Amino acid sequence: MQIDQATFAQAPADDELARLNQIQPQLVLVFGAVSALTRPGLLSQLTRAFPGAELAGCTTAGEISDDGVTDEQLVVTALHFEHPGLRVACTDIAGMADSSAAGIRLAEQLRAPGLHDVLVLSQGVNVNGSALIEGFTQALPPGVVLSGGLAGDGGAFTRTYTLSRHAVSDTQIVAIGFTSPQLQLRHGSFHGWQPFGPARKVTRSEGNVLFELDGAPALEVYKKYLGEYAKDLPGSGLLFPFEMLGQDHSAVGLIRTILGVDESAGSLTLAGDIVQDGYLKLMHATTDSLVDGAHDAAHAVGLDDASRGSTGLALLVSCIGRKLVMGPRVDEEVDAVVEVFGRHTHVTGFYSNGEISPALSGGLACHLHNQTMTVTHLTELALP
Repeated sequence: MQIDQATFAQAPADDELARLNQIQPQLVLVFGAVSALTRPGLLSQLTRAFPGAELAGCTTAGEISDDGVTDEQLVVTALHFEHPGLRVACTDIAGMADSSAAGIRLAEQLRAPGLHDVLVLSQGVNVNGSALIEGFTQALPPGVVLSGGLAGDGGAFTRTYTLSRHAVSDTQIVAIGFTSPQLQLRHGSFHGWQPFGPARKVTRSEGNVLFELDGAPALEVYKKYLGEYAKDLPGSGLLFPFEMLGQDHSAVGLIRTILGVDESAGSLTLAGDIVQDGYLKLMHATTDSLVDGAHDAAHAVGLDDASRGSTGLALLVSCIGRKLVMGPRVDEEVDAVVEVFGRHTHVTGFYSNGEISPALSGGLACHLHNQTMTVTHLTELALP
């Protein structure tokens, strides 16, 4: 396995793209700001530069690379495999209600002997991430692991894009299926947020819209907790997400971010479905606790000595809310992951509107996460 990477402040330089193509990549990952990914001519430039490679990428709320965290940049990572086995599927989503069906369509395109992992990059605004995952789960063969994330747009939550060889589009969802037994993907996730205040029972919700907590309008309850931060809603909601609890008050390992508020309905729109008849507890964080969470996410991948000593790629998908809390110290969470994996691992990824990864508690079941650092580690095993 060979990996090469370049970061561009403006338009990609043809000579740098030619350098990346020297390893003859079969897959090129592209993450960048909205202004970078939608630059006229970018897609044709990339398809010319990498005629033998699949392309996949999305817009970001910050780019992650070997150089750390950047804004308003374009990160291009080329991967060459000795024993490739992958295919890329795309579909357009017609809106929130089409989310589950979109997951089914993509899964059906990817079904193939040996399929073991799927990496999905979805547009990140007009999609129900939980329903998208449910569609994949319904249509994928048992045992296939799903990971990835929802595209960002710098925290604006208005218009995001994905990239494939076919298009740069604000309605496209891109998924990469891995079939080669030599390509090993391992996963880890952790958040580092701390709960505070009492747990409140969800007494009325529909999908990802929360109407009532303890019988009172959810927005009213939430504003009381936020105090002076309430005037900055919905933006300030990124700093105070909810932890979801089950009916018995047990943690389910998922966090939900507030994406929008409806003053007339007194409701909150969360970035994922809510456990019915469960409980929600407010959370907050410090930079140190979030960095510790990123460190734990890397350890949760569980690399063995052979994997740690081999060339690998760590795809990091972290939440825009974490970036806002950490501010100028945001590089520290990426550094924490790099410290665990060592010098043989390259890093790419993005700050997102939602993260897709197996549950924190382990196992193969995949969930939509918010405010979480998720890690997908990709390496190529030698033939026995």
